[in-house]
Amino acid sequence: MRYIYAITVVFFFFFTGCEKALTEPGNDKLVDLAGEWKFQIGDDSSWSKIEFNDSAWDKIIVPSSWENQGFHGYNGYAWYRFSFTGSADLAGKNLALHLGFIDDVDEVWFNGVKIGTSGSFPPDYKTAYNAYRIYYLPASLVNFTSKNTIAVRVYDAQLEGGIMSGDPGIYENETYITPDIDLEGNWKFIQGDSSIYKDDVVTDSAWKDVIVPSYLENQGLSQFEGYGWYRLSFDHKKNDLKSQLLLLLGKIDDFDEVYLNGRLIGGTGNMKDAKVEYIQSEEWMQNRVYTIPAGLIRTDRPNILAVRIFDAFQQGGIYSGPIGIIKKDRYDAFIRKAYNKDE
Repeated sequence: MRYIYAITVVFFFFFTGCEKALTEPGNDKLVDLAGEWKFQIGDDSSWSKIEFNDSAWDKIIVPSSWENQGFHGYNGYAWYRFSFTGSADLAGKNLALHLGFIDDVDEVWFNGVKIGTSGSFPPDYKTAYNAYRIYYLPASLVNFTSKNTIAVRVYDAQLEGGIMSGDPGIYENETYITPDIDLEGNWKFIQGDSSIYKDDVVTDSAWKDVIVPSYLENQGLSQFEGYGWYRLSFDHKKNDLKSQLLLLLGKIDDFDEVYLNGRLIGGTGNMKDAKVEYIQSEEWMQNRVYTIPAGLIRTDRPNILAVRIFDAFQQGGIYSGPIGIIKKDRYDAFIRKAYNKDE
């Protein structure tokens, strides 16, 4: 995937442009993150962990450059940390972490899980100083009644550095539809390619645990390129399956084929000639919405959702939501409202 440099392509806004999302109603701030954070120059991977003791760290105001707060002339790596207690107000909502403008490069962890990055760290340094950071925050990572910790690794190459400006916080995006059956969270993933990976008989217990949605490179697969497969087993015991259903898979980088209980139900991009087709491709920016054939979802035993992907370069995977199953009439009504059309 391409690194994110402009606010028009920041992670997850489903139907409205990101510029509107920053200014229009419908994106309520639920947790204010402006103010005093913990700060330490240097670089240590253990600083991302939720249990790390940062009591001896300096205190710094966010947003503002670190040069304005006693670290004049410092260029290089530094870390920020912030902790807060969750609340019921965060539950059942589509959440995003806003961090504003960061100079130059960043990686972000929420409760010890990497949820996003912008720019490229040395030795392949590339700045993202002009990108407004908005990272999708999976609800599965949030502690609603206990401590949550945000850790931000920053690299500054020159001049001022740090979490510079903006309105940091955790926001609800009300223009982001919630599926009837939520499939966000822990999935299985394997690199490579085999047609049997779509089948019920495959044992995937040894596959890597990953969070969906989130880039694969944010989850220990920094060298991933090429083909790979996601799998999810889910139960559905309800009898409300007479309505036509849609599968929402957010955005996938770059191409995909989707199988439900062994049956192909959709795909985006030319998987057969993926290594050639991706050169002119913009499929990584498209929202995946696939029709589920009537009667395909099972109520008597677990359902298997398998997603074959191809990633050409840089970041890849199922990187944005919503992720789940929704009734078509509800989805259609949402689309009409989103585009201000008559219902």
